[in-house]
Amino acid sequence: MDKITQSMNLCNFFFFISPTKPSLTLTTRSLKCSSSPPTSHQLKLADSLQLQTLNILEWPSVCNQLSAFTSTTMGSSAARHGQVVIGRSPQESRRLLDQTSAAFALHLPPDFSGVEDVSEVVESAVSGQLLSIREICAVKRTLRSARALFEELEKIGEQSERYYPLLEILQNCNFLTELEQKIDYCIDSKFLVILDRASEDLEIIRLERKSNMDDLDTLLKDTSTKIYQAGGIDKPLVTKRRSRMCVGVKASHKSLLPNGVVLDVSSSGATYFTEPRDAVDLNNMEVRLSNAERAEEQAILGLLTSEIAQSGSDIKYLLDKVLEVDLAIARAAYARWMNGKCPVISSGGFENDGLSINIEGIQHPLLLETSLGSLTGHATSKSGNSIMWCEENGVMGQSLTFPVPVDIKVEHETRVVVISGPNTGGKTASIKTLGVASIMLKAGMFLPARNHPTLPWFDFILADIGDSQSLEQSLSTFSGHLSRICKMLEVTTKQSLILIDEIGSGTDPSEGVALSTSILEYLKDKVNLAVTTTHYADLSLLKKKDSQYENAAMEFSLQTLQPTYRILWGSTGESNALNIAKSIGFDEKVVVRAETWVKRLMPDKAEKRRGLLYQSLMEEKNRLEVQANRAERIYSNVMDLYNEIKEEANDLPKCEAALKAKEAQRTRKEIVTMKSQLETIVKEYEAKIATAGIDQLTTLLKESESAISSLIEAHCYTEESSATEAEASSLSVKLGDQVIVRELGNKLATIVEPPGTDGTTLVQYGKIRIRANLSGMRVVQSSSDTAPTPNSQSQIKKQGQRIKSLKNLSEVKNSEEIVYGPAVQTSKNTVDLRGMRVEEASHNLNLALSTFRPGSVLFIIHGMGTGVVKESALQMLKKHPRVLKFEQESPTNYGCTVAYIK
Repeated sequence: MDKITQSMNLCNFFFFISPTKPSLTLTTRSLKCSSSPPTSHQLKLADSLQLQTLNILEWPSVCNQLSAFTSTTMGSSAARHGQVVIGRSPQESRRLLDQTSAAFALHLPPDFSGVEDVSEVVESAVSGQLLSIREICAVKRTLRSARALFEELEKIGEQSERYYPLLEILQNCNFLTELEQKIDYCIDSKFLVILDRASEDLEIIRLERKSNMDDLDTLLKDTSTKIYQAGGIDKPLVTKRRSRMCVGVKASHKSLLPNGVVLDVSSSGATYFTEPRDAVDLNNMEVRLSNAERAEEQAILGLLTSEIAQSGSDIKYLLDKVLEVDLAIARAAYARWMNGKCPVISSGGFENDGLSINIEGIQHPLLLETSLGSLTGHATSKSGNSIMWCEENGVMGQSLTFPVPVDIKVEHETRVVVISGPNTGGKTASIKTLGVASIMLKAGMFLPARNHPTLPWFDFILADIGDSQSLEQSLSTFSGHLSRICKMLEVTTKQSLILIDEIGSGTDPSEGVALSTSILEYLKDKVNLAVTTTHYADLSLLKKKDSQYENAAMEFSLQTLQPTYRILWGSTGESNALNIAKSIGFDEKVVVRAETWVKRLMPDKAEKRRGLLYQSLMEEKNRLEVQANRAERIYSNVMDLYNEIKEEANDLPKCEAALKAKEAQRTRKEIVTMKSQLETIVKEYEAKIATAGIDQLTTLLKESESAISSLIEAHCYTEESSATEAEASSLSVKLGDQVIVRELGNKLATIVEPPGTDGTTLVQYGKIRIRANLSGMRVVQSSSDTAPTPNSQSQIKKQGQRIKSLKNLSEVKNSEEIVYGPAVQTSKNTVDLRGMRVEEASHNLNLALSTFRPGSVLFIIHGMGTGVVKESALQMLKKHPRVLKFEQESPTNYGCTVAYIK
């Protein structure tokens, strides 16, 4: 088995380049082999070639563009260092594209604010280092923000299944809610201090220290006041020196503090800072309690650090998934910026008109930045989640003059494409664009092209473009190219894309042609597609011998003597070296002498015939393009009209069914209403007859019969309604009248033809024209027709009778009330907020309201005090969606509010 087949296991290898190297994310696929696994040499060679190819195709610059659209520091850093995931298989690339499509459909991007890169903090915790309060709070903020991001995506996912690929990323993540709550319980993130409730020992120590400091402060203030009154100091002075509290006294009056300890002296020597003898024990106690408090705080931080270290793998996994969401959103924003289209991965079949690659109007993303504006401003100005989520950029609806869009169309049977044409004509840029587009598809990015770009999934994308000369390795330009091509042949597979610029150049033309032909013949049977550029006309002749070859030429305008940068598929191009030299400004004598040599080397007739043939082909091409554009416009108009008619036709049964359902519902409501009204009349009659005398029975019976008659008259079918139908059947309309057509689902239409003798007329609704019966139409009265018609007067009279008959009938209300149990206070249904700050009390109350079961009663003890906690609690109860009502404190329930949970 040859060397290429034996190395087919390289296609499943994937890795991230280390940040110490040029940071690129590579997809190295091993060649699948049935006999032997890939050797270490093959793996190393594949890594090296992929790294070089991504640099050649300027993939790091594309990733740098993407970094401008990220929302987190993790995403920005990963994109700027080229650590963007590239699909390891067609399935993974499709998954990345689905994520981008789901993000592209969002109206606004999700909120990433609060997400921080805490990977280094987690590493420090795992290695045993004690984390600071600030670092622990950063972990808590990140966990809370990640959970909020998931909840936001869940809410969006409820709207449509198309957002599920984004939600799926965070679906199985552990958000470590318990760890977040522990940190929140122990540390005040706003002021970055450990709370007293973090441990019982800490609370006791702080209480003792506060009491000791109060005693010490009182003692020193009294001592300083006595010194001041004795003239020993200008004003009472209590200060700290050498971590001990002391008082100031003049040097001349130091005798006022006998046995005092002098801790410090002022710079002038006039003031002694002395610790009174009575304060020594209190200061010693302060030092001991301070050290004990610090030790207890370190113990609490140690416990939290241990918790973070134990959850280190979960936190890192969560950060990776948040980064994946961020990059998906960034890819969608990047697609919006360049008006990208979602690519389609083509299979081996013959769909898509038999084309393996069908890309229309693609533009290189790095060149687009010149036309659409620089991204550096967006990259430096963004913060948090304020990414550039714009509508499609200026590409839509207008054609950019730069870069020139190119079409790439390759059939399924084609294995080698030979592109010829003039220098500076765009050959190299075109194959670079194809290479970048293939990598973007694997990375789940949209392509800056038109319609629906289609191309295969390539496991290897290898390129030999540019100067491969190396003085260090003693390689000339030619040998450098050959060395790289030789290495590429070792790792290629049947799913590979090979890009070679100026194959066989740099040596004798005859030997270069022979070597190039042999290399292309070898690649034809070993790769999915090989694309090469050349100036050798003989390579363009290979298509005549083998259908697996295809030719393409870069267009050159003979009128302007300038390249147009468009690809002519199926054509062969000339180098046009003399024309280019003339346009650049070469001496005319040099150009004329060169033309003379060309004429000696090329028969006159062949040259003339070739020029005329090229000109006629260009004219025919232009004529066909005009006809194709015209046919495309006609087809587009026909399809628009067809789709509009189809939509209207589909709506007609729905409208009919909706009208029937609405009328049936209205009829049922009238029956229920009439039944209720009749029952009310009967009940009133029975109630009155029970207390009425015999002489009043006749009067009551007449009143009841009259009410029932009025009710029946208001709901029964009268001659007025039949008269209305008769008027509709004899409807008189004229050309241009606006009518409501029942056959169109009561849509507004226009009379476009006088009524016929058969009782029908032609109406137009949008672009649809149908013939409808006059009996199913109703004329829309203009604003000037304000005179009431007999029909309208009868309708008003009928409505008035109905209102009169229903005037004295009562309305029936249906209400549902939640039945609550007895309001008995226990420890389980009580939340005590006394002694808490407002923020802490609000958090605990909100947690209790959210967790209590529906239909329960909650007792909230807020006490009196300053009333701040009570006011905050009442405000929350008024606004909380789960609180049905609440009862404030009473003489029997002082300092407590009772809330009823929905």
